[in-house]
Amino acid sequence: MQETIERLRAEALAAIGAAADEAALEAVRVSVLGRKGSLTGLLRGLKDLGDEARREAGAALNAAKDDLNAALTAREAQLGAGRPAASSGYDLTLPGRAPAPSGSLHPLQTVLEEICDIFHGMGFSRDDGPEVELDYYNFTALNFPDDHPARDIQDTFYINDKVLLRTQTSPVQVRMMERREPPLACVFPGRVYRNENADASHSSEFFQIEGLVVDRAVSMADLKDTVDTFVRNYFGASAPTRFRPHYFPFTEPSVEVDMQCILCGGKGCGTCKQGGWLEIMGAGMVHPNVFRAAGYPDDRYTGFAFGMGIDRIAMLKYGISDIRLLYENDLRFLNQFRGVQ
Repeated sequence: MQETIERLRAEALAAIGAAADEAALEAVRVSVLGRKGSLTGLLRGLKDLGDEARREAGAALNAAKDDLNAALTAREAQLGAGRPAASSGYDLTLPGRAPAPSGSLHPLQTVLEEICDIFHGMGFSRDDGPEVELDYYNFTALNFPDDHPARDIQDTFYINDKVLLRTQTSPVQVRMMERREPPLACVFPGRVYRNENADASHSSEFFQIEGLVVDRAVSMADLKDTVDTFVRNYFGASAPTRFRPHYFPFTEPSVEVDMQCILCGGKGCGTCKQGGWLEIMGAGMVHPNVFRAAGYPDDRYTGFAFGMGIDRIAMLKYGISDIRLLYENDLRFLNQFRGVQ
């Protein structure tokens, strides 16, 4: 038995050394150590031997198997070292792949968060409300008369007689006052809808942010100081503002707030229609009828509200001349805002 094992070992080692490639080496392994290999057959025959002979033959067979496995591993390494690099499946001459592009915030989202951060620094909290709104909150509770033009179907997307897509973020004022007692200072950013034809300065879908402050003895001076603080923080200390009398059903007195055109420095250009000023928001003192609709005693509290288009602020900040660019998802346009967050 010992002679047979030694002869098999020597023949297998010679065959391993003579294997010219990996396929030939694998054939040697199978013929010797495979399920039907010669060495495997001798191992299976150990059961027919006596105890003493089985121990001696088993030790010799295991030693031969270890020698052959080591020889197979060494020869495989030799054959692999001589193989051309291309045969490994990798072509090291190919150019590297560019990393997948990373995402970034949309400029409208960037502006929205920056605005909210400024008001948060002034003590405002943040809340929101439904985009599908009741006519009551969108109009009636905000002191819109029944015959107000804004209620017309030409201006508002109605779902039915009582439900519509909100035309402004102002309804959240009433919802907030119904839930919370004064004092309160909140901003409400969100999407709004109006039945308008799209052009360079109008869209049927856009973003607004509403602000509301309610407490005892709140005055128009507080409103002006809040607006001026926001403009200075966002556009710089050199951005003057002006307040013009206006009319809104839900505020009295009401004003429109203009900022000096940052594109021409107030000299007049196409963006500001040669006037040197750009409207940025509407504002005013909360109308007593709105307090009554929310359940507030109008003889105890006063407050102010303001609302501005986030799209308009984004256009001013980045010098965008057409609001439609913000909604067309053109990557050539959006890629300009990578890294501005």
